[in-house]
Amino acid sequence: MADDIETQLAGKYQRLQVLEAEIKDLQARRAAMPVKDYALTTSAGDAVRLSDLFGGKDDLILIHNMGFGCPYCTMWADGFNGIYPYIQTRAAFAVASPAAPEAQRKGAQWRGWTFPMVSAAGSTLFRDMGFETDDGAPMPGTSVFHRAADGTIGRRMSTPFGPGDRFCNVFSFLDLLPEAAGGRQIWYEPKALIPDAKRHPA
Repeated sequence: MADDIETQLAGKYQRLQVLEAEIKDLQARRAAMPVKDYALTTSAGDAVRLSDLFGGKDDLILIHNMGFGCPYCTMWADGFNGIYPYIQTRAAFAVASPAAPEAQRKGAQWRGWTFPMVSAAGSTLFRDMGFETDDGAPMPGTSVFHRAADGTIGRRMSTPFGPGDRFCNVFSFLDLLPEAAGGRQIWYEPKALIPDAKRHPA
């Protein structure tokens, strides 16, 4: 019985790898969606454009974050802090939220974040990228932009975030626990790590 389970697992992992390779191929063939050069604000309060976030890179990974009031978004960003030095060797990386620059600055200090943050307040970035509800509430996810040789910017990839996704490895590790057997969801809501709303900056 144990050998049969191991064989089934090996086969499914192999199928998963093939499927992931096919998804990457389709993503690479997707046409870029032209976007405008949005006016944003850094956490230091300086005006910037979307194009400024690229720095010397041709690609930009931009996280759409709901703000410090969301424990999931805060946990996602805690994880980004650890991988940011690796990502920036290949692409530019920044986190955008509707929070005011001062709240972002205080929040980054509170969490020890080192990656760039920008406020999208006053812009239509979240709405245009599909990360805003009909009533104007922000939603989490990521957009990947590419800057062409002529300076034009296009969005090549996008995906929403949600509890249990692969953008937070806490979920992946918890899914290995016996408690997750049978496909049961044991998504972790990190309330214990998030102080009372009156104590955090947003």
